[in-house]
Amino acid sequence: MRQRIKAGVVSKWLENTGPDSEVVLSSRIRLARNLRNIPFPYLASDSQTAEVAKQVRGLLQEKPDVFADIHYYAVSELTPLERQALLERHLISPALLKEDHNSAVLLREDESLSIMINEEDHLRFQCLLPGLQLESAWKMADHYDNLFEEALDYAFDEQLGYLTVCPTNVGTGLRASVMVHLPALNLTKRLNRVLSAIAQVGLAVRGMYGEGSEITGNLVQISNQITLGQSDEDIIKNLFGVTKQIVEQELQARQILLNESRDQIADRVNRSFGILKHAHLMSSQEGMQLLSDVRLGIDLGLIEDKKGLALKELLVLQRPANLQLLTGKTLDVFERDRERAKLMRQYLA
Repeated sequence: MRQRIKAGVVSKWLENTGPDSEVVLSSRIRLARNLRNIPFPYLASDSQTAEVAKQVRGLLQEKPDVFADIHYYAVSELTPLERQALLERHLISPALLKEDHNSAVLLREDESLSIMINEEDHLRFQCLLPGLQLESAWKMADHYDNLFEEALDYAFDEQLGYLTVCPTNVGTGLRASVMVHLPALNLTKRLNRVLSAIAQVGLAVRGMYGEGSEITGNLVQISNQITLGQSDEDIIKNLFGVTKQIVEQELQARQILLNESRDQIADRVNRSFGILKHAHLMSSQEGMQLLSDVRLGIDLGLIEDKKGLALKELLVLQRPANLQLLTGKTLDVFERDRERAKLMRQYLA
Protein backbone atom coordinates (compact mmCIF):
# COMPACT_ATOMS: atom_id res chain seq x y z
CA MET A 1 0.00 0.00 0.00
CA ARG A 2 1.50 3.30 -1.05
CA GLN A 3 2.21 6.14 1.33
CA ARG A 4 -0.30 9.00 1.22
CA ILE A 5 0.43 12.71 1.30
CA LYS A 6 -0.19 13.89 4.85
CA ALA A 7 -3.07 16.19 5.69
CA GLY A 8 -2.14 19.28 7.67
CA VAL A 9 1.15 21.09 7.32
CA VAL A 10 4.53 19.76 8.43
CA SER A 11 6.72 21.80 6.09
CA LYS A 12 9.78 23.18 7.87
CA TRP A 13 9.63 26.48 5.97
CA LEU A 14 6.35 27.30 7.72
CA GLU A 15 8.02 27.51 11.13
CA ASN A 16 8.19 30.98 12.68
CA THR A 17 11.98 30.84 12.98
CA GLY A 18 15.03 31.96 11.06
CA PRO A 19 16.89 35.25 10.56
CA ASP A 20 14.74 38.26 9.60
CA SER A 21 11.63 36.06 9.84
CA GLU A 22 9.41 39.07 10.63
CA VAL A 23 9.74 39.97 6.93
CA VAL A 24 11.30 36.95 5.15
CA LEU A 25 8.96 33.96 5.25
CA SER A 26 11.23 31.53 3.43
CA SER A 27 14.43 30.99 1.45
CA ARG A 28 14.51 28.56 -1.46
CA ILE A 29 17.34 27.07 -3.47
CA ARG A 30 16.62 25.06 -6.63
CA LEU A 31 19.18 23.19 -8.72
CA ALA A 32 18.36 21.93 -12.24
CA ARG A 33 20.23 18.85 -13.49
CA ASN A 34 20.00 16.44 -16.43
CA LEU A 35 21.54 13.07 -17.22
CA ARG A 36 24.04 12.68 -20.03
CA ASN A 37 22.99 10.72 -23.14
CA ILE A 38 19.28 10.88 -22.28
CA PRO A 39 17.17 13.51 -24.11
CA PHE A 40 15.51 16.24 -22.06
CA PRO A 41 12.11 15.12 -20.72
CA TYR A 42 10.02 16.91 -23.37
CA LEU A 43 11.98 15.11 -26.13
CA ALA A 44 12.52 11.78 -24.37
CA SER A 45 10.55 8.62 -25.08
CA ASP A 46 8.63 6.80 -22.37
CA SER A 47 11.41 4.25 -22.02
CA GLN A 48 14.00 7.04 -21.62
CA THR A 49 12.11 8.91 -18.88
CA ALA A 50 11.48 5.53 -17.24
CA GLU A 51 15.25 4.99 -17.24
CA VAL A 52 15.76 8.27 -15.35
CA ALA A 53 13.24 7.22 -12.70
CA LYS A 54 14.83 3.76 -12.52
CA GLN A 55 18.29 5.20 -11.89
CA VAL A 56 16.96 7.43 -9.12
CA ARG A 57 15.14 4.55 -7.41
CA GLY A 58 18.28 2.45 -7.73
CA LEU A 59 20.32 5.14 -5.97
CA LEU A 60 17.83 5.26 -3.09
CA GLN A 61 17.96 1.48 -2.73
CA GLU A 62 21.78 1.40 -2.82
CA LYS A 63 22.04 3.85 0.09
CA PRO A 64 19.03 3.21 2.34
CA ASP A 65 20.73 4.70 5.40
CA VAL A 66 21.63 7.94 3.62
CA PHE A 67 18.11 8.39 2.25
CA ALA A 68 16.21 6.93 5.22
CA ASP A 69 14.07 10.05 5.66
CA ILE A 70 13.37 10.47 1.92
CA HIS A 71 10.10 9.14 0.45
CA TYR A 72 9.47 8.46 -3.25
CA TYR A 73 6.08 9.41 -4.72
CA ALA A 74 5.23 8.54 -8.32
CA VAL A 75 3.10 11.38 -9.69
CA SER A 76 0.81 8.89 -11.46
CA GLU A 77 -0.09 7.42 -8.04
CA LEU A 78 -0.97 10.78 -6.49
CA THR A 79 -4.57 11.97 -6.62
CA PRO A 80 -5.23 15.35 -8.29
CA LEU A 81 -5.96 16.71 -4.80
CA GLU A 82 -2.63 15.47 -3.43
CA ARG A 83 -0.76 16.98 -6.36
CA GLN A 84 -2.45 20.33 -5.85
CA ALA A 85 -1.75 20.21 -2.11
CA LEU A 86 1.98 19.71 -2.79
CA LEU A 87 1.92 22.66 -5.18
CA GLU A 88 0.23 24.82 -2.53
CA ARG A 89 3.00 23.85 -0.09
CA HIS A 90 5.61 24.91 -2.68
CA LEU A 91 7.01 21.37 -2.88
CA ILE A 92 6.36 20.75 -6.59
CA SER A 93 6.05 23.00 -9.62
CA PRO A 94 2.99 23.63 -11.82
CA ALA A 95 4.84 21.71 -14.56
CA LEU A 96 5.07 18.56 -12.43
CA LEU A 97 1.42 18.99 -11.47
CA LYS A 98 0.48 18.21 -15.07
CA GLU A 99 2.98 15.42 -15.68
CA ASP A 100 2.33 11.84 -14.67
CA HIS A 101 4.35 9.70 -17.09
CA ASN A 102 7.42 8.47 -15.20
CA SER A 103 7.45 11.67 -13.14
CA ALA A 104 7.96 11.56 -9.40
CA VAL A 105 8.86 13.64 -6.36
CA LEU A 106 11.16 12.74 -3.48
CA LEU A 107 10.22 14.38 -0.18
CA ARG A 108 12.18 14.60 3.02
CA GLU A 109 9.99 13.98 6.05
CA ASP A 110 10.19 17.58 7.27
CA GLU A 111 9.52 18.75 3.69
CA SER A 112 12.62 20.98 3.71
CA LEU A 113 13.81 19.08 0.62
CA SER A 114 11.96 17.98 -2.50
CA ILE A 115 13.50 16.47 -5.62
CA MET A 116 11.37 16.48 -8.77
CA ILE A 117 11.98 13.73 -11.34
CA ASN A 118 11.19 14.23 -15.04
CA GLU A 119 9.78 17.70 -14.69
CA GLU A 120 11.15 20.29 -17.15
CA ASP A 121 14.59 18.80 -16.41
CA HIS A 122 15.44 15.25 -15.36
CA LEU A 123 16.18 16.37 -11.79
CA ARG A 124 15.27 19.45 -9.82
CA PHE A 125 16.55 19.70 -6.26
CA GLN A 126 14.72 22.18 -4.06
CA CYS A 127 15.44 23.19 -0.48
CA LEU A 128 13.06 25.43 1.52
CA LEU A 129 13.94 26.90 4.91
CA PRO A 130 12.24 29.54 7.10
CA GLY A 131 13.60 33.08 7.27
CA LEU A 132 16.62 34.42 5.40
CA GLN A 133 18.74 31.25 5.17
CA LEU A 134 19.91 31.19 1.56
CA GLU A 135 23.36 29.81 2.35
CA SER A 136 22.01 27.06 4.60
CA ALA A 137 19.45 26.10 1.97
CA TRP A 138 22.18 26.02 -0.68
CA LYS A 139 24.39 23.79 1.47
CA MET A 140 21.54 21.31 1.94
CA ALA A 141 20.64 21.26 -1.76
CA ASP A 142 24.32 20.97 -2.71
CA HIS A 143 24.77 18.04 -0.31
CA TYR A 144 22.05 15.99 -1.98
CA ASP A 145 23.15 17.12 -5.44
CA ASN A 146 26.64 15.75 -4.71
CA LEU A 147 25.20 12.42 -3.54
CA PHE A 148 23.32 12.09 -6.82
CA GLU A 149 26.26 13.24 -8.95
CA GLU A 150 28.49 10.55 -7.42
CA ALA A 151 26.15 7.88 -8.79
CA LEU A 152 24.59 9.49 -11.88
CA ASP A 153 26.27 10.85 -15.01
CA TYR A 154 25.23 14.52 -15.27
CA ALA A 155 25.08 16.47 -18.53
CA PHE A 156 27.91 18.97 -18.03
CA ASP A 157 29.96 21.10 -20.41
CA GLU A 158 33.35 22.51 -19.41
CA GLN A 159 32.53 25.91 -20.92
CA LEU A 160 28.78 26.20 -20.36
CA GLY A 161 28.40 24.32 -17.08
CA TYR A 162 25.31 22.23 -16.31
CA LEU A 163 23.05 21.79 -19.34
CA THR A 164 19.37 22.52 -18.85
CA VAL A 165 16.18 22.80 -20.89
CA CYS A 166 15.75 26.52 -20.24
CA PRO A 167 18.73 28.62 -21.44
CA THR A 168 18.41 30.90 -18.39
CA ASN A 169 19.29 27.95 -16.14
CA VAL A 170 22.41 26.87 -18.06
CA GLY A 171 25.61 27.28 -16.04
CA THR A 172 25.13 26.72 -12.33
CA GLY A 173 21.53 25.57 -12.81
CA LEU A 174 20.82 27.52 -9.62
CA ARG A 175 17.66 29.48 -8.91
CA ALA A 176 17.64 31.21 -5.52
CA SER A 177 14.57 32.96 -4.16
CA VAL A 178 13.06 34.48 -1.05
CA MET A 179 9.43 35.04 -0.12
CA VAL A 180 8.91 38.32 1.69
CA HIS A 181 5.92 39.86 3.48
CA LEU A 182 5.71 43.58 2.63
CA PRO A 183 2.44 45.00 4.01
CA ALA A 184 3.90 48.29 5.28
CA LEU A 185 5.57 49.14 1.97
CA ASN A 186 2.22 48.52 0.30
CA LEU A 187 0.25 50.63 2.80
CA THR A 188 2.74 53.52 2.52
CA LYS A 189 2.51 53.38 -1.31
CA ARG A 190 6.19 52.50 -1.72
CA LEU A 191 5.89 48.88 -2.88
CA ASN A 192 5.78 49.48 -6.64
CA ARG A 193 8.86 51.69 -6.50
CA VAL A 194 10.79 49.07 -4.52
CA LEU A 195 9.73 46.26 -6.86
CA SER A 196 10.75 48.31 -9.92
CA ALA A 197 14.19 48.88 -8.41
CA ILE A 198 14.54 45.14 -7.76
CA ALA A 199 13.75 44.32 -11.40
CA GLN A 200 16.39 46.80 -12.58
CA VAL A 201 19.17 44.90 -10.79
CA GLY A 202 18.42 41.66 -12.66
CA LEU A 203 16.07 39.98 -10.19
CA ALA A 204 12.61 38.61 -10.96
CA VAL A 205 9.55 39.64 -8.93
CA ARG A 206 6.57 37.29 -8.77
CA GLY A 207 3.61 36.32 -6.63
CA MET A 208 3.54 33.63 -3.94
CA TYR A 209 3.33 30.80 -6.49
CA GLY A 210 5.98 31.99 -8.91
CA GLU A 211 5.73 32.87 -12.58
CA GLY A 212 2.25 33.94 -13.65
CA SER A 213 0.86 34.25 -10.11
CA GLU A 214 -0.52 37.50 -8.70
CA ILE A 215 0.82 39.23 -5.60
CA THR A 216 -1.76 38.53 -2.87
CA GLY A 217 -1.56 38.92 0.88
CA ASN A 218 1.41 41.28 0.37
CA LEU A 219 3.61 38.24 -0.34
CA VAL A 220 6.32 38.71 -2.96
CA GLN A 221 8.77 36.15 -4.34
CA ILE A 222 12.15 37.50 -5.50
CA SER A 223 14.68 35.39 -7.41
CA ASN A 224 17.71 35.56 -9.70
CA GLN A 225 17.08 35.40 -13.44
CA ILE A 226 20.53 34.48 -14.83
CA THR A 227 22.80 31.56 -13.95
CA LEU A 228 25.32 31.55 -16.80
CA GLY A 229 28.59 33.36 -16.04
CA GLN A 230 27.89 33.62 -12.32
CA SER A 231 29.00 31.36 -9.48
CA ASP A 232 26.62 29.93 -6.89
CA GLU A 233 28.24 32.19 -4.31
CA ASP A 234 27.74 35.32 -6.45
CA ILE A 235 24.06 34.56 -7.05
CA ILE A 236 23.36 33.94 -3.36
CA LYS A 237 25.40 36.94 -2.20
CA ASN A 238 23.56 39.28 -4.59
CA LEU A 239 20.09 38.09 -3.57
CA PHE A 240 21.03 38.14 0.12
CA GLY A 241 22.23 41.74 -0.13
CA VAL A 242 19.11 42.92 -1.95
CA THR A 243 16.86 41.07 0.52
CA LYS A 244 18.56 42.73 3.51
CA GLN A 245 17.84 46.11 1.92
CA ILE A 246 14.19 45.15 1.41
CA VAL A 247 13.93 44.02 5.04
CA GLU A 248 15.33 47.37 6.19
CA GLN A 249 12.89 49.35 4.02
CA GLU A 250 9.89 47.28 5.18
CA LEU A 251 10.83 47.75 8.84
CA GLN A 252 11.27 51.50 8.27
CA ALA A 253 7.83 51.63 6.65
CA ARG A 254 6.34 49.80 9.64
CA GLN A 255 7.83 52.37 11.98
CA ILE A 256 6.34 55.16 9.87
CA LEU A 257 2.92 53.53 10.17
CA LEU A 258 3.28 53.39 13.95
CA ASN A 259 4.45 57.00 14.19
CA GLU A 260 2.00 58.57 11.75
CA SER A 261 -1.05 56.29 11.51
CA ARG A 262 -1.10 54.20 14.67
CA ASP A 263 -4.86 54.43 15.31
CA GLN A 264 -5.77 53.68 11.68
CA ILE A 265 -3.44 50.66 11.51
CA ALA A 266 -4.59 49.39 14.90
CA ASP A 267 -8.18 49.64 13.70
CA ARG A 268 -7.40 47.83 10.44
CA VAL A 269 -5.50 44.91 11.94
CA ASN A 270 -7.96 44.40 14.80
CA ARG A 271 -10.93 44.48 12.42
CA SER A 272 -9.17 41.81 10.34
CA PHE A 273 -8.53 39.79 13.50
CA GLY A 274 -12.20 40.07 14.41
CA ILE A 275 -13.32 38.83 10.99
CA LEU A 276 -10.97 35.84 11.16
CA LYS A 277 -12.30 34.95 14.62
CA HIS A 278 -16.00 35.27 13.81
CA ALA A 279 -16.69 34.94 10.05
CA HIS A 280 -18.70 31.95 8.80
CA LEU A 281 -17.77 32.24 5.12
CA MET A 282 -14.39 33.24 3.69
CA SER A 283 -12.70 33.02 0.29
CA SER A 284 -9.06 32.03 -0.05
CA GLN A 285 -8.08 35.49 -1.32
CA GLU A 286 -9.85 37.23 1.58
CA GLY A 287 -8.16 34.83 4.00
CA MET A 288 -4.74 35.72 2.58
CA GLN A 289 -5.33 39.47 3.06
CA LEU A 290 -6.75 39.12 6.56
CA LEU A 291 -3.86 36.91 7.66
CA SER A 292 -1.44 39.50 6.24
CA ASP A 293 -3.10 42.23 8.32
CA VAL A 294 -3.06 40.16 11.52
CA ARG A 295 0.56 39.16 11.07
CA LEU A 296 1.44 42.85 10.65
CA GLY A 297 -0.55 43.67 13.79
CA ILE A 298 1.32 41.05 15.81
CA ASP A 299 4.71 42.19 14.47
CA LEU A 300 3.88 45.81 15.39
CA GLY A 301 2.67 44.85 18.87
CA LEU A 302 -0.87 46.02 18.10
CA ILE A 303 -2.32 42.54 18.64
CA GLU A 304 -1.22 40.56 21.67
CA ASP A 305 0.06 37.17 20.58
CA LYS A 306 -0.29 35.08 23.72
CA LYS A 307 -0.31 31.77 21.86
CA GLY A 308 2.52 32.45 19.40
CA LEU A 309 0.11 32.04 16.50
CA ALA A 310 1.75 30.25 13.58
CA LEU A 311 -0.07 32.29 10.93
CA LYS A 312 2.26 31.01 8.24
CA GLU A 313 0.66 27.58 8.59
CA LEU A 314 -2.77 29.07 7.92
CA LEU A 315 -1.52 30.58 4.65
CA VAL A 316 -1.19 27.02 3.34
CA LEU A 317 -3.85 25.20 5.38
CA GLN A 318 -6.57 27.52 4.07
CA ARG A 319 -5.70 26.87 0.42
CA PRO A 320 -8.31 24.74 -1.46
CA ALA A 321 -6.47 21.41 -1.79
CA ASN A 322 -4.88 21.41 1.67
CA LEU A 323 -8.20 22.42 3.20
CA GLN A 324 -9.89 19.44 1.54
CA LEU A 325 -7.12 17.07 2.65
CA LEU A 326 -7.53 18.39 6.17
CA THR A 327 -11.30 17.83 6.20
CA GLY A 328 -10.95 14.48 4.43
CA LYS A 329 -13.60 15.19 1.81
CA THR A 330 -14.14 16.86 -1.56
CA LEU A 331 -15.71 20.30 -1.20
CA ASP A 332 -17.35 22.70 -3.65
CA VAL A 333 -16.51 26.43 -3.53
CA PHE A 334 -19.24 27.30 -1.01
CA GLU A 335 -18.28 24.39 1.26
CA ARG A 336 -14.62 25.41 1.10
CA ASP A 337 -15.49 28.97 2.10
CA ARG A 338 -17.46 27.63 5.05
CA GLU A 339 -14.74 25.19 6.16
CA ARG A 340 -12.06 27.85 5.73
CA ALA A 341 -13.90 30.24 8.05
CA LYS A 342 -14.40 27.38 10.53
CA LEU A 343 -10.67 26.60 10.42
CA MET A 344 -9.81 30.24 11.17
CA ARG A 345 -12.27 30.40 14.08
CA GLN A 346 -10.94 27.20 15.63
CA TYR A 347 -7.31 28.19 15.14
CA LEU A 348 -7.71 31.65 16.65
CA ALA A 349 -10.21 30.77 19.40
